[in-house]
Amino acid sequence: MLDKPASALRIRERLIESERLMEETGCYDGITELELRNQDPLKFETLHTKLRAYCVSAREMARRISASPGVREVGEMVVAIYTPEGDAIALSNGIMVHVHTMSRFIKWMIRNGYEENPRIRDGDIFANNDAFIGTVQVPDVMDVMPIFHSGKLVGWAGAVCHELEAGGITPGGDVALAQERFTEGLFVCAEKVGENDELRRDYVIRCERNLRMPIYWVLDEKAKVASCIDMRESVKALIDEIGLDYWMQVSKEFIEEGRRAQLARTRQLTVPGIYRGHTFYGHVTAGKPGYQPLGDPDWLYNMPIEMEITADGKIIMDFEGTQPWGYHSMNCTPAGMDGGMFVTLTQHMNFEGLVNDGAWMATELKLPHGTWTNPDNEMVATATSWALLLPAYGVFQRLLSRSFIARGFVEEAFVGQVNSPMIEMGGTSQYGTPFGMAHFECAAAGSGALAIKDGLDTAYVGWNPESDMGNIEIWEQNMPMLYIGRSIVPNSGGAGKYRGGCSFLSTWLVSKTDHLRLVTSEHSSRVFDNGGLCGGYPAPTCQKHRAVRDSNIFELAEKGAPLAHHTGTNPYRSELEVRLEGEHVTMEGPYITAPHKTGDVFTHSYNGGGGYGDVLERDPVKTAWDVENGFLTREAAEGIFGIMLDEDAQGYPVANLEATKRHRAEMRAKRLARAKPVSEWMAKERERVRVADFAPEVKKMYASAIKLSSRFTKDFSEFWDVDARSIFMPGAKP
Repeated sequence: MLDKPASALRIRERLIESERLMEETGCYDGITELELRNQDPLKFETLHTKLRAYCVSAREMARRISASPGVREVGEMVVAIYTPEGDAIALSNGIMVHVHTMSRFIKWMIRNGYEENPRIRDGDIFANNDAFIGTVQVPDVMDVMPIFHSGKLVGWAGAVCHELEAGGITPGGDVALAQERFTEGLFVCAEKVGENDELRRDYVIRCERNLRMPIYWVLDEKAKVASCIDMRESVKALIDEIGLDYWMQVSKEFIEEGRRAQLARTRQLTVPGIYRGHTFYGHVTAGKPGYQPLGDPDWLYNMPIEMEITADGKIIMDFEGTQPWGYHSMNCTPAGMDGGMFVTLTQHMNFEGLVNDGAWMATELKLPHGTWTNPDNEMVATATSWALLLPAYGVFQRLLSRSFIARGFVEEAFVGQVNSPMIEMGGTSQYGTPFGMAHFECAAAGSGALAIKDGLDTAYVGWNPESDMGNIEIWEQNMPMLYIGRSIVPNSGGAGKYRGGCSFLSTWLVSKTDHLRLVTSEHSSRVFDNGGLCGGYPAPTCQKHRAVRDSNIFELAEKGAPLAHHTGTNPYRSELEVRLEGEHVTMEGPYITAPHKTGDVFTHSYNGGGGYGDVLERDPVKTAWDVENGFLTREAAEGIFGIMLDEDAQGYPVANLEATKRHRAEMRAKRLARAKPVSEWMAKERERVRVADFAPEVKKMYASAIKLSSRFTKDFSEFWDVDARSIFMPGAKP
């Protein structure tokens, strides 16, 4: 035990002491009583409100400095204020996933002796985008600056922007073809990139020489530095007002209050116990250029998740039984997993703005070593880690919702987030210059349904609760493609009493370039990566890209003939095939192929969310409105929901309530006729398991999980009453 007073400890010693006090007392920094809060609650709350206002104001100011449409249009930025030890006190809105990843970054520098070398001084700027130090993926670039007052380190200001280009093997930031760290792009590994409030010229030169479009990265760096300086000066002025001793104590109490508030909220809203969920993620890359033999061409990941809620309100998430990391871009790190937990909590349990690192301290993640959640090799790629993060935390949202429903808070239930496939591009811009960028209109996908209403259409993603697809005109300024259509994808939301939110599809004309490389990532194919809840259906996830090379669109435009603005609703022949001549291309899953040029047409769609409740309980009148407005087709209304539609005098669909009642009765009768006892179904499925009657990808999936996890092997064997190792790993040693 250290016997020096806390004020005399060096920052590394202080961090170790703070963690020791937390372990001994169960309270952050050993704070067992919220003395300042109890003395003057109004002052306490007012100060926290001021800190949050500093963060929000700094973020909005920085957004206007940034040149990146991802930051300006979509809001891909967050800022936060930290204790000297690196724990978040207050944060802005935005991509809150990175609040705790920045905390990991600060703590990493402290643990690795940065106070001595390269030293931590007033005006220094440190940057990082290494996920094994503290971020989610390469394009998530974070800057932090120390806050000094009276010569003493009193905190940190930090900011993160998601960059549109990272200099990887494929253009953009989510580098789809990265299969090892060395192909992900420009790494900044906890570096001092500036002094005296100014970025170093050599750092800027490195960015300029290693990125396809460095203007975004460099101006975002300046935006982040400006926001950190703004927060730093605001905190210093606040300390002048309230006193240094008060600040050092109150900043810690804010975090301890956040920890207690999270525990209290969990006790209030949920029922203690163990909840289990499962999802899968499939990736189809066989025959696509660029994928190396290091990885499997088509692979499937299983994600069994166990959530324990203790009697005192602690949430423990256990990923035991998931699979090893792989030679692909979709691995994650503990920092990224922490970020996924943090952004989920801020949406579902701490949405009033008072959340900080205290909420994260009221949770625990169990991430098995060697899996994609916690690789035992720091050379693996993490460029598209959201591909597995999003489905995993979609399960977490559904598990939380089950606990809300169990307690009676039905209105809090939410089916969960969806994967948000991204389109990225590079090559020669419409201005004749090299370029590369990620297109962030994916920040407006469909959400899962709620237990009381439909999900949000084209207005949600899990990683940024303030979803915004951005203005078409702004995106067109930055890429050599012109929009010829944005349209709702009918039936893209999962069916249920309340349907999931629908997604949208964009159709572009490639314009003014002879070389445009289009790549899409984070696609799940052939499996449902986010399910429904309480009888609701999952949303479709199989992605089909359609393109027309060497189209005749310019000739059609000259004649004033109809153009194809979307793919249409005919599953057998798209509108592109009806309207356009040329080489028609249809590709499942990630889109990786030869470059495009002027005159080509390309489409990309996003994902909807899962449904809630029995489809035969859906409101017929609301469904008629959905059909009228293109969210559902007539065929789906009748075949899935059992809702019969007529037309009114103006030709609009209206629900025929009597016909609907009869049709639903027939559908329920058919359900009963084909129903079978669970024991009978289990016996049949057990026989399939016993002889491994699975697709090759499924066999490989289970074999890798069983090889890695003895507990998963035991659970699987006991559930199906088989010897899992002998089935999936014949000949292996026991």
